[in-house]
Amino acid sequence: MIRVLLADDHHVVREGLATIVDLEEDIRVVGQAGDGAEAVRLTLEHEPDVVLMDLQMPNMDGAEAIHHIRQQLLDVRILILTTYADEEHVLAGIKAGAHGYLLKDASPDRLLEAIRTVYRGESSLGSAVAATVLSRFRDVMAGGKARLNEEEPADQLLTPREQEVLELVAQGLRNQDIAEELVISVRTVKVHVSNILGKLGVNNRTEAVAEARRRGFL
Repeated sequence: MIRVLLADDHHVVREGLATIVDLEEDIRVVGQAGDGAEAVRLTLEHEPDVVLMDLQMPNMDGAEAIHHIRQQLLDVRILILTTYADEEHVLAGIKAGAHGYLLKDASPDRLLEAIRTVYRGESSLGSAVAATVLSRFRDVMAGGKARLNEEEPADQLLTPREQEVLELVAQGLRNQDIAEELVISVRTVKVHVSNILGKLGVNNRTEAVAEARRRGFL
């Protein structure tokens, strides 16, 4: 039995997906999340085999949620299901650790196939997404402007929210102060800070600020 968790901020979408999935004898839904933070919490709680993850969600976006999940549960397979096929979203999702990327206009049969594919440990990309990935790969191989190394610009490495948090950390604000400034929870701030440390390859806030300044992020 493939245990699946659904993460999408639209209730109707989640219910529709649940209906499709639960009709299958070998797949069942074990939980539903309405935002990124809840997706992380429920994934850690239920430890599903596959997470269907939207990218645009409140509190924590899908790419950040994937990154956080992958840091703690390496065996969970993550399949992005979204409406975005542009390079920014595709690469953010893949770099965060997704095993598959499918658009919401996919047929139910294609969705079920993708779930089973990533469950087996393979990758699954929609045709439009595959074209985006191949285009980026060609740019890298040709020595073009696209770069996938640790020295990439802040607007490609960090999400806009992570950049905001980083700037407030550089000002010496505590997590509680940052939460009040951005009108988010302290828990969400901690997740953002953890993501920033991981992406910059540092161990603490002081090192993060120093590294960010070295790279010109601040």
